Amino acid sequence: MKVEEEQALQVHQQQFGQQGHASAAPARVNLIGEHTDYTGGFVMPMAIGFHTIAVISPRQDGRAIFYSANYKEEASFEVASLKAAPRDHWSDYPAGVLWALQQESISLGGFSMTLAGDVPLGAGLSSSASVEVATAMALQHHAGVKLPLEKLATLCRRAENDYVGAKCGIMDQFVVAGAVAHRAMLLDCRSLAFDLLPLPEQIRVVICNSMVKHAVATGEYGDRRDEVEAGQAVIQRERPGVNLLRDATLEDLEACKNMMSASSFMRCRHIITENQRVTAAREALLQEDMKRFGTLMIEAHKSMRDDFQASCAEIDLLVEIAMQQPDCFGSRITGGGFGGCTVNIVRAESAEQFVATLQEQYAAKTGIAAQCFVTAPSDGALALAVDGGAE
Repeated sequence: MKVEEEQALQVHQQQFGQQGHASAAPARVNLIGEHTDYTGGFVMPMAIGFHTIAVISPRQDGRAIFYSANYKEEASFEVASLKAAPRDHWSDYPAGVLWALQQESISLGGFSMTLAGDVPLGAGLSSSASVEVATAMALQHHAGVKLPLEKLATLCRRAENDYVGAKCGIMDQFVVAGAVAHRAMLLDCRSLAFDLLPLPEQIRVVICNSMVKHAVATGEYGDRRDEVEAGQAVIQRERPGVNLLRDATLEDLEACKNMMSASSFMRCRHIITENQRVTAAREALLQEDMKRFGTLMIEAHKSMRDDFQASCAEIDLLVEIAMQQPDCFGSRITGGGFGGCTVNIVRAESAEQFVATLQEQYAAKTGIAAQCFVTAPSDGALALAVDGGAE
């Protein structure tokens, strides 16, 4: 990543005529545990080797100027008078982080910031959280403060929820900030306690981008969350002791079935069973039982497809092709849904052949050239800073 940092520093120098300080944050992929985070449930993500780099230098005019090297655009704000007024623009994400830090009375003077990155957009790999955490890392350096993991992630989530208007949970920002190389993270999204779980050396994680893009700030993602929260409210009312959906059992849900819409019932059933799958997946990893882990991934995909209704034909085809390959343990949709990527667990020695076969068959049936990446768990932004990377 050193080359990318140096390139971003050069772009910043050319754009603003000043040397800057670079921070970086990775993307993430979620192995299992989809749409459970905003109801206090369990997820199992890992950071991956795509990054957003934020380069910052001070200004004396009280303005915040963000420059996107990817879009080749600037956005400018008065730091002292920034309000939560999103513009449906890429700058909403870094501006939202600035706004969220100000809500915590963190004093920030004017600055110039260059953002550059290679995270695929709209692929379900959390490009937004990568931008948010990279921005937060740069701004805390600018302000001369050091935020703990939980605070950094919570502020970035607030930026996306309350400024951008996307109803995401805490998973993306937490793992992007706090991941550790060679480990998957099992995160309890209510307590923010987490375990770091090793992946067996003989497997690889392969991400396949369907090239069907999605946007989470509007549309069906928000509709699904509304349906979940409506169902959760019914269970909370009828079953004392259920504070969040993660506390509910299938028996609780069945008892309330006639009091909620059919869609809310199905969305809640997905989340309740998904939490069970995540905890089972933890045990499978600890036992290095990748066959069991793969079975849980397939069950998770079917639940996302049928109960959450957040898959699409192209994603389902990728999963079907993957599971026809002899050395693929499991495959499923990853991310918010409605396009994006699949995540696949494959024997290491077969990863290249798996990619070639999947790309060939997917292109033959759809005419689309899927992007595929063979990955391993990477460090999060805080570990990059501690290890002498970008920060």
